[in-house]
Amino acid sequence: MRAIVFSLSLCLFAAPSLAQTAQTPPPADSTTPPASDAAAPPPAQAPADQAPAAAPAPAPVAANPPMTGPKILISTAMGDITVQLDSQRAPKSVANVLRYVRDHHYNGTVFYRVVKGFVDQMGSFDAKGQGRGIFPGPVPLEADNGLKNVRGAVALAHGDDPNSAAADFFIDVADLPSLDKSDTSVGYAVFGQVVDGMDVVDAINQVPVGDNGPMKGEAPVDPILIEKVSIVGEPNMAPKAAAPAKRKKK
Repeated sequence: MRAIVFSLSLCLFAAPSLAQTAQTPPPADSTTPPASDAAAPPPAQAPADQAPAAAPAPAPVAANPPMTGPKILISTAMGDITVQLDSQRAPKSVANVLRYVRDHHYNGTVFYRVVKGFVDQMGSFDAKGQGRGIFPGPVPLEADNGLKNVRGAVALAHGDDPNSAAADFFIDVADLPSLDKSDTSVGYAVFGQVVDGMDVVDAINQVPVGDNGPMKGEAPVDPILIEKVSIVGEPNMAPKAAAPAKRKKK
């Protein structure tokens, strides 16, 4: 399995079910270890008759612009997460996710990938690591839409083909500019932002992980069930039953 795939992967109704491959972003950059406290020089002392210099202003927190569109509620075993979608900047990505929500695709799945300080990913896998079928027709990449992979942003995952996104998506636990579109990267399309329940996202990001899932070493040891995903303010309608087959006349 390639490490580049990223769907935070993922045909219901009359369409045949497709084989599911986990799509994920590249691993978090861990090439620069934190400096040891013991190695840091002592702070300089200001002369007694000189007032200490004012502390520098904190760097501004990165944020996406206000988003317009419906909200979805992700109800998990660890609490609720509310996501504001952006139908204006990511119309195809939002329409795609809403299609899966209305079909109850996410209900009974799990957060199958947790990378500490990086992302929580969900979409099409159950607690046994079994993938669910996805709708045919992948989503065109909308990574160049002005939305960034900042803390709390929600983006569609994809495989090696940037236009291969389906049902899977991930929540950024930190600012991750490496996942944005650039001269050297196709990026991942942000289509929403967590507006409530970021504490739940953080709690999920701290659970112990192991090999009992599609992403070895990144699956929660105790599965984190997604009880349901619903559209805020929209009736939670039951999936349409398949039409009975017509009998042939003798």
